[in-house]
Order: sequence, then structure tokens, then C-alpha cells
Amino acid sequence: MYSWAAMLNAILAFGMETTYFRYLQKHDNNRAKVYDNSFTIILFATALFVVTMHLFSVNIATWLNNGSYNVDYNRYVRYFTWMLAAEALAVIPFARLRAEGRPIRFATLKLINVLTFIGSTLFFIVTIPWLIEQGGAYPAYFASWYREGWVGYVFLSNLIASGLTLLLLLPEIVKLRPRLDRKLAFDMLSYSLPVLIANISFIINEHIDKIMIPKLLPGEVGDRDLGIYGAVSKIAVFLSIAVQAFRLGAEPFFFSYSKNANARQTYALIMDYFIIAMVLVMVGITVNIEWLKYFIEGKTPEEQVQYWSGLHIIPILLLNYVLLGIYMNLSIWYKLTDQTRFGLYISGIGAIITIVLNILLIPHYSYVGAVWVTAIAYAAMVGTSYFWGQQHYPIPYRVGKNGAYIVVGITICWLTFDVFDRHLIIGNLLFISFALAAGLIERKTLMAILRK
Repeated sequence: MYSWAAMLNAILAFGMETTYFRYLQKHDNNRAKVYDNSFTIILFATALFVVTMHLFSVNIATWLNNGSYNVDYNRYVRYFTWMLAAEALAVIPFARLRAEGRPIRFATLKLINVLTFIGSTLFFIVTIPWLIEQGGAYPAYFASWYREGWVGYVFLSNLIASGLTLLLLLPEIVKLRPRLDRKLAFDMLSYSLPVLIANISFIINEHIDKIMIPKLLPGEVGDRDLGIYGAVSKIAVFLSIAVQAFRLGAEPFFFSYSKNANARQTYALIMDYFIIAMVLVMVGITVNIEWLKYFIEGKTPEEQVQYWSGLHIIPILLLNYVLLGIYMNLSIWYKLTDQTRFGLYISGIGAIITIVLNILLIPHYSYVGAVWVTAIAYAAMVGTSYFWGQQHYPIPYRVGKNGAYIVVGITICWLTFDVFDRHLIIGNLLFISFALAAGLIERKTLMAILRK
């Protein structure tokens, strides 16, 4: 459900977040019009989506359940419909907070969303069963509607969190006027359509393997391997969060800074330190796998050990997020030059590689094949974006130095796993040595930045 929802999220957002930042730069004297048009386009798309999903919810639920209708699946579809609608309507208000440089409110609302989701989920799956055990009036009250262990409560909790977040964004939403400037709207849609398709291709790169593993592997093997893949991915999520946090701050900055004379040199400097930071995080997580693995829990000790059998793919997962972050940095060239069609081409290449190689490799190598396919796809996207970018909007990236940091990071990860058998002390000594060496090499630039 969440893999499909990620794709629908990209469609509903319509690439309008990136478009909003670009057109704020173009229409700095009329920001309200850009805000109104961006939100109105998403509002129309969301309304169409909600109506369509409710009209065909039974058909969709039947298809999701392999041709057999189940009323629960119908509920899931409706929960996700309204959850996705709320999240889509929040895209532009959140983008406005980022454009206005209000990270505290942005972070507060995001934190409230997460805490509401967690709190509601715990209430449904932990608190209510505990209350029922206490006896008294509780069992009779909950008996009429509560179903212990029902997965729908997780989806309902997500809906509650998304709805509350949208409600808290009302101060931003009431500032808009739902209207369309036809010429501006057409220009924005022309810019955003390739971004939309590129985003869908990107979501395919991220999620299609999780959809394909149960389809391409027989019976319980597919479910088991998908469970292992999902469990070990929890460790890599630390770096994923760092990459997403960087994107949230960097994208509006890249657009607003583009008119400065030294913009390209600044973008290159940002790439330098982004790569150093991400590679350090990659190595830091890898060398500490032996205690981080306890974040992966199973219902039984045997199940936990089964999950741990997938730990060897974590360095590759981490490298994939580094490559993804590099691509996010590189992608600024086609956004600033209004050549978003190249984003479509690049992501399309990645999606084709992902789909074809997953079909070929998953039946033989399961999730190990899937994670290597993602690495190949992201590497291809990075190479293609760099090649085209240097032709259309050359930025003086320090390819040799950045490549050296990545190679050293990969080497330390390989030594930790394959030579030193994940030895905690030796791994951390290598990590500290790497960090100190990077600090010494970069000390002059770092001191200059700190003085500013």
C-alpha cells in the first residue's frame, strides 16, 4: 500500500514543489500569484483524484486483493485516498515555509505529524488492548467496533496525522486565493510536467523492487526476503533522512542564490562538503553495525537472526543514498535552465535500468540483486546528469577529490565487513582516522567558512 501511495503522492504533487521555487525566483515581485496558482493546480488534481478513487474503490480493492473483493481492502483504499489528499494539499504550504526561511515552524509541524502518527498507532494497537484487559466497562465499550491486530489502524493513524497537519497549516492556506492566471499556470505546468514524470521514475527506482520481490520469488520465499530487505533498510534510513533534510534546505537555496555571480562556485563547494559529510555518515554507520543491528527486532530470536542475515547489504544501501544525494545536487542545472525535460530523460534511464535488471536479477539473487540494481541505476543517473549538465550549465565540481573520498569510504566499508569481520574497535579506528584526515585536508576552507 505504501509503495503504491508513494507513486500516487508524486502524481498528486505534480512536480509543483520544484516549480514553485523556480517561479518564485522568476516572479519575485508577485509571489502571491505564484502561490495561488501552485496551490490551485494541486487542489484541482486532488479533487479529481478523490472523486475517482471513491467511484472505483471497489474495483481497486478487488485488484489489490488479487481479484477477490474484501471489505477491509476497500477501507484501506479510502483511508489512503484521504491521507494522500491531505498530504498533497500540504505540499505548497510546506514549500512556502521553506521559501520564507521558517525552518522552526516547518520542523514543528513535521514533528507533530510523526508524533501523532506514532501516538495514534500505539493507542490503537497497544493502549486499547491494555484497557480491555483491565476489565470493567472497557471490554463492552470496545467490543462493538475494535478489532485487535487490525493493520487498518496503522493506515487510520496515518490519516489522522495527515489531517491534523493540514489543519495546522490553515494559517498558510487562508493566505491564498484559489485562482488561476492562465498564462502563468500554463508556463508552470509546462515546467512541472517533466518534473512530475521524473519524480514518478524516481519513485519507481526507490520502490519497484519491493513490489517485484514477492512477485518474482516463489511463495513464502518472496515474503521472507522482502521482510529481511525491509528490516535491514531500517538501519540505512539514518542516511536517507540526512539526504532528505539536505534536499529540503538546499532546493530553495539553490534557486534563490542562482543570480549571484559566484553561484556556480558555491554549488561546487556545497557538493564537496555534502559528499564528505554523507561518506562520513556512511562509514560511521557501517563500522557500528554490530550494535546498530539491535534496532532490528524480530518476534522471536530466530526471526531476528534471520533478519540479521541481510546485514551485508547495508553498506550498499548506504552508498545508494550517497549517490542519490549527489544526483539531487547535480539536478539543479536543468531546473535553473528550465530544461526539466532532461530530468525526465535521466530518471527514465534510471527507471528502465531498474525494471529490466530487477526482472533479470531478483529471481536469482533476491534482495541482494535488487540493492545492486539500485546502485547501478543511481550511478547511471549521476553520470548522465553530470555529462549533460557540464554541457548546458557547467559547474566546476572537483570530480577527482570527491571521487577519492567516495573510494576511500567504500574501501573502509569493505575492510570492515570482509577483512575485519565487523570488528567494532578496528572499524571505529578506521572511521576516526578517515574523519581526522578529511578534517586536515579541508581545514583551510572549513576555517574560512567558520570565520564567516
